[in-house]
Amino acid sequence: MNDAPQKLLAACILVSLFGVSQAASAPAWQRLHLPVPEQKPGYDFPVYANHKLNGDLRSIREVIIVQHGIQRNGDDYYAAAMELLQASGRSPDEVLVLAPNFPGKPDTGFDGMPVWSVQGWTGGEAALPGTGTQAGLSSLQVLDDIAQLLADKTRLPLLKKLSFAGHSGGGQLMHRYAVLNHVDEALRVRGLEVQYVIANPSSYLYFTPERPDRSGAGGFVLYDKTACPAYDDYRYGMQNMVAYARSTTGMDLYQRHWQRQVTYLVGSLDTDPNHRVLDKSCGAEAEGPTRYQRAHAYWRYEQYLGKHASASNAAPASASHHYFDVQGVGHDQGKMFGSQCGVKLLFGDRAATGKQASQCLAVQP
Repeated sequence: MNDAPQKLLAACILVSLFGVSQAASAPAWQRLHLPVPEQKPGYDFPVYANHKLNGDLRSIREVIIVQHGIQRNGDDYYAAAMELLQASGRSPDEVLVLAPNFPGKPDTGFDGMPVWSVQGWTGGEAALPGTGTQAGLSSLQVLDDIAQLLADKTRLPLLKKLSFAGHSGGGQLMHRYAVLNHVDEALRVRGLEVQYVIANPSSYLYFTPERPDRSGAGGFVLYDKTACPAYDDYRYGMQNMVAYARSTTGMDLYQRHWQRQVTYLVGSLDTDPNHRVLDKSCGAEAEGPTRYQRAHAYWRYEQYLGKHASASNAAPASASHHYFDVQGVGHDQGKMFGSQCGVKLLFGDRAATGKQASQCLAVQP
């Protein structure tokens, strides 16, 4: 049963709660109205949250945006994040957990909202034609709109930190968002700490046409186009860029990204080259055979570009990027974010970690 929509607030937020989920442990999702000033009247979007978003948010000091994977199961990711919050010792009164839920073409119950192809949202592609008032809307723009809405000091006057976290397909989206978004610096100017926590994505966005050298030399070389003519196309490289970031160039993006606060996590057991939801396209295979190998190759690649940029004085060395192997964990979002480093990243250094929390091995540059 659906509740009636709430009245439009002065802050341009419209939230109406929908009926009880079929899963007893899952909350009802909330209909969030995201204003787009240049495209009024905006659009509605489904999210899970531990506070009523049309209620009093004046006590909120931190927001954790946790992004689901390709199953579009925001309720599961929300529930896992809430378990970690409750175990952390942090007061839920001051932490807003928010799980966006991107509707896919097979999904029902999202009338009037933008809908994406099953996996199109993971790369920032546009919503499908004829779906909602904002068909053509990039999933990256949705995250922009959520972030800027949350940064409104009239609604969240105590907000100090905004974390974007994603695993698997959600990690793909959050990785590309960390690279491509246009709001990070503006949010920091407004006094917010902004961080990105990216766990076990299938692929990464490369800034140049180079890829890991398969000869064993450990460097980076141009990939063989005869093996994969489109290996450097977006979502793996800079060619045929998604519309959201079409005016950008690779090294300009890298130099900006290099200064953002980004932490990459990979499970030490996420090593199956035939995992059922691993991206096996030739563009992804150019990055390595498994998520674990792709992660380590990309971490080396970031350092490789950093050394070249520093040598040319194009960008200083970064102390803002960190890399962790999560020991004994495969492709499991609960164990990744519930690891010792995952909990500390999301809930702070003083957060309590469970006895079964996996250890994390910091990967040095």
